[in-house]
Amino acid sequence: VEKVHRGDQMDGLLYPAKKVPPIAKTDAEQEKVSQNVTSSKVDPLIKPRMEIVPALSSDFKQKVVNILLKYSNGLWANALPKLYQDTYQVKFPEDILNNLELLSDVCIVDYVSEAPRKAILYAKPQRHIDENLNVTEKAQRRDSMKATAEQRYEESKDQYTESVTVPPLVIPSEGPVSVMVLELKNTNEVLIRYVGKDYSSAQEQMEDDMKGYYSQNSTVSVAESLSVGQLVAVHAEEDAWLRAQIISLEDNRVKASNYFFWDLEKDLKQIVYKLHKQFTSLPFQAAKCKLAGLEVFCDDPVLVKAVESQACFKIFAVEILEESDTPLLVLYDTSGEDDININATCLKALYDKSLELHLQVDALYTNVRVTSVFSDGSLYCQVPSKGLSRLSEMLQKIEDFFLYKQTSELNLSLPFCGKICLFLSKGKWARVEIRIIHTRRALDVQFMDTGTVATVKVSELREIPPQFLREVIAIPPQAIKCCLADLPPNTGMWTPDAVLCLRDTVMNCPEFNMKVKNGSKGTTHVYLFAPENFPDMDRSVNQQIKNADLWKHQKDVSLSVTPIGTSSTKVTSDAVLTSGKLEKSHFDSARESSSAVSTIDMPPPLPLLKIGELMDVYVSVACHPGHFIVQPWKELHHLEALMEEMILYYSRSEGKSVDVEKNKLYAAKIGNQWYRVIIKGILRNGFLSVYELDYGKHEFVSIEKVRPLMDTFRKLPFQAITAQLAGVKSQQWSEEASIVFRNLVEKKPLVAQIQAVTESTNPWDRKIVTFLVDTSLPETDVWIHDFVSQSLVEFSKDD
Repeated sequence: VEKVHRGDQMDGLLYPAKKVPPIAKTDAEQEKVSQNVTSSKVDPLIKPRMEIVPALSSDFKQKVVNILLKYSNGLWANALPKLYQDTYQVKFPEDILNNLELLSDVCIVDYVSEAPRKAILYAKPQRHIDENLNVTEKAQRRDSMKATAEQRYEESKDQYTESVTVPPLVIPSEGPVSVMVLELKNTNEVLIRYVGKDYSSAQEQMEDDMKGYYSQNSTVSVAESLSVGQLVAVHAEEDAWLRAQIISLEDNRVKASNYFFWDLEKDLKQIVYKLHKQFTSLPFQAAKCKLAGLEVFCDDPVLVKAVESQACFKIFAVEILEESDTPLLVLYDTSGEDDININATCLKALYDKSLELHLQVDALYTNVRVTSVFSDGSLYCQVPSKGLSRLSEMLQKIEDFFLYKQTSELNLSLPFCGKICLFLSKGKWARVEIRIIHTRRALDVQFMDTGTVATVKVSELREIPPQFLREVIAIPPQAIKCCLADLPPNTGMWTPDAVLCLRDTVMNCPEFNMKVKNGSKGTTHVYLFAPENFPDMDRSVNQQIKNADLWKHQKDVSLSVTPIGTSSTKVTSDAVLTSGKLEKSHFDSARESSSAVSTIDMPPPLPLLKIGELMDVYVSVACHPGHFIVQPWKELHHLEALMEEMILYYSRSEGKSVDVEKNKLYAAKIGNQWYRVIIKGILRNGFLSVYELDYGKHEFVSIEKVRPLMDTFRKLPFQAITAQLAGVKSQQWSEEASIVFRNLVEKKPLVAQIQAVTESTNPWDRKIVTFLVDTSLPETDVWIHDFVSQSLVEFSKDD
């Protein structure tokens, strides 16, 4: 009963559950068993087939024995043909399974069930095999074994080389890079594996191949002679096979560094095999890295614990700051709505908890200072506290230090998001965190202790002096994000007039009394009072803003606008109304008053090539073959330089409202960049329809994000050229054809051959008809109109 049950459960497995193999029988006993099996168990139809099966060669039998010796607990007979073919690359004779008694001289056949018929095969002890062979067979067997041994020796010299070399791991250079964090000793020694087709996927495939090879190949060799530095194959738990390197040998213990899971230390001599050369082509996938911004505190146990909790066995997008044997990385968790900078998040574990300020509901706070106001009505406040006093003390020490030390010695050499450094604002050093990097020269920072967001030059930032670094990092941010209770943002987007009213109200009062209503999602809901008005709720700032006639058109606003100043790492500086002006440091060519009236209406027109000539272009927008936008490739670096200067200039200029007119030129902030635009329409509630003159896009923008376009920014010709594809008939383009075209050309550098030019007084109304050619392939050029025409034919067939 036990045998039948076990056979039913294990059907299809290579080997059965552990059990004691039957004792080998004498020749007489075996002959009796064979007679009984032949007469009572074998189907009559099989008997004629048994009689015509030729005698099996000793070489064949020895090969079967070699396989069975690997399975001390027995092997299911129906698994033998596949193992035989995989091992020797020769097909297993089909009739053998119907007459297993032909193998009885070299193995024990144990039938475990009759219907269906199943048997387990066990290798006989060597003495029983030798007894059943005649003199000739014994001689043939010895010769065969000798030849096999010599062949294996020769093969092993080639396949199991002692001095195995593996190619180095190449850090991914193209596309987004992701890694899995495996383990860390400290933040300067974090073990990772790169994720992707040529990395983690290739590793998984190799592990499967190793399992198949070492589990089923009888020629595998145990690594009997081990040496430090030797690469081996290790039979790990759960039937997994891994590559490892011997790093120490002590008595009967082997310590191996596993290239995928850090250190593996155990008695390995029984499970270490020679590494076959076919498993040496893939670079070792485990790599060490350093986490940027955490280097100085790399061994701090609190920080290490935070990184383990946040990162181990998780997959992250990475920014590679330095490529080296131990690359410098920033990890990003992109699994949620907002990207989370893991480096910056873990650094917060070093905050001094005694310096954190926790506002209490219904509590009253005095001498509160409002430090910044954002376009969604949120604001940042400073509340007198132990942490604020400690911050003032440390910043004073830094200021005294810089009086006797050249600040240029601490210039920021490697900016990255989440980096905490110093910025000189209004003659005082302040802590800032880098939030967005625009170019090599310009980036956005958030003042940690006022909440203000500003665009600054990289050259204006300084490293925190090393002797003050730990103390400065330990102080939590002293700016508390608040919003006025009973007012938006909960009820919707603030109108520009409401934001300006709030700003004027709170910025003209040096201090407030503040009462806390509640807090949610990192924002505290408060009531603000001028000291002389407390506690009269009717005279609170909240009520004054609420009573003002600023909300009557609020229900008409239909545009979705992301609030600015949230705690997410995707914070931008859009429409930030700062608490004070940063010191002016404009680039020389743009030292003009923001109220100056431009004397130059238009930049010079963009020169175009003659008909038939070739021009390198970049396709910035592609709607369909009848309408797309190209930019001259050779001018793109001039455009990038212009936009960089616009970022620096307009981030420092005063944010005054602008009287706008339709069909006039302005600078507008869209996303994180400033663009040259023309206003195409004026909408309700302070929104404008604009056209980007250098990129050819139509956008909606708030009027408070618009500034006069200064003369210095009108010198470069507008870069957007409206175009139509030559070589195809003008028509109403289907959605399918538009998608095909867009995928072929948008955001790609191509070659244009102009066929016609339609001139116009306004540069943005000029239009060209042109061929487009993709020359990125090594052996052939792709003419886009040919591809589009073929696609149209295919679409018509589908219809």
